[in-house]
Amino acid sequence: MKIHEYQAKAIFAEYGIPVGKEKVATDPEEAKAIAQELGLPVVIKAQVKVGGRGKAGGIKLVEKIEDVASVANQILQMTIKGIPVKKVLVAQAIPIAQEYYLGITIDRAIRKPVLLASSAGGVDIEEIARTAPQKIIKQPIEPSIGLLPFQTRNIGFKLFADSQIVNEFSAIAQKLYQIFWDKDCSLAEINPLVTIRQSQATSPRLIALDAKIVFDDNGLFLHPELADLQDPTGEEPNELEAKKAGLSYVKLEGNVGCVVNGAGLAMATMDLIKRFGGEPANFLDIGGSSSPEKMITAMKIILSDKNVKAILINIFGGITRCDDVAQGLLAALKESKIAVPIVARLTGTNEAEAHKILNGSQVIPAKDMAEAVQKAVALAK
Repeated sequence: MKIHEYQAKAIFAEYGIPVGKEKVATDPEEAKAIAQELGLPVVIKAQVKVGGRGKAGGIKLVEKIEDVASVANQILQMTIKGIPVKKVLVAQAIPIAQEYYLGITIDRAIRKPVLLASSAGGVDIEEIARTAPQKIIKQPIEPSIGLLPFQTRNIGFKLFADSQIVNEFSAIAQKLYQIFWDKDCSLAEINPLVTIRQSQATSPRLIALDAKIVFDDNGLFLHPELADLQDPTGEEPNELEAKKAGLSYVKLEGNVGCVVNGAGLAMATMDLIKRFGGEPANFLDIGGSSSPEKMITAMKIILSDKNVKAILINIFGGITRCDDVAQGLLAALKESKIAVPIVARLTGTNEAEAHKILNGSQVIPAKDMAEAVQKAVALAK
């Protein structure tokens, strides 16, 4: 479960991580009143739970009070990566000296949390990893003992020359891990964590300028207090629809739509699409058991993405019955005219019946996974 920046910062403040002076507004006049209260200049930030807000124009510096309402209105009219902006965060501008990255996530290869820190803050950590991996400091965390002070101090000395700032960094990192642990997070991130210009710095000199927290859905039942933080209007609409239908869906940037049963098979399918020169448009797992209704919903979700140029259905039927998938696919074909090509590999429980159901339809059959992927990639191109 993702939450908004302002909600994450409220948790940061509760744990003692320094954040700037800021308030949330839902209309331009409210934004103007907040700016007058905080003092100019201010930064107006779109509150949507996706990255790339700044590149999309969703973060603006405003230096004149008469411009606040118009800039806030402009941002509130925006849609960023398919998500309409309903709220803006009006924050007092911070005189930044340097930007850093600090985050804690799960390293599934070593099955432990890992702290990531970098002097190259303000951009996606994936971009740093791709272009300058040497700038990322990694510290695995042993869950049985937690993140130790000497570990965060050692990282601090690699980033800062000032021992006072090292101590501030160490304290912030300790508190960030406490949030990560207490709230069952899959990600707790500050990007950027900034130092304030010396001429204007008071105490503290490090401030969390942005905040991102993602809670592990599997741990939410332990945290009823987090229920109020859920904001369905800020979610990707198709992901919400998929969740209601019992599907697991994540939108990606490619053009090959995927319908697969089982997360492992879905990941392997996406890997194979990449290997054969394609780009997956989504992760969509219909689960270990299926019904025709699930398949109809899955097709509707995929077809709502205008980037999809071909659809790949890859089913390895165990509990999932291939004939149920075929019935759902046939019903989806009857409900609406599907213009993009569909390639299907249906193997396992009731596969013979499934092939009979789809015989004569526009669905292109494939004998195995590699053949199915190659056909879908070629058709998408």
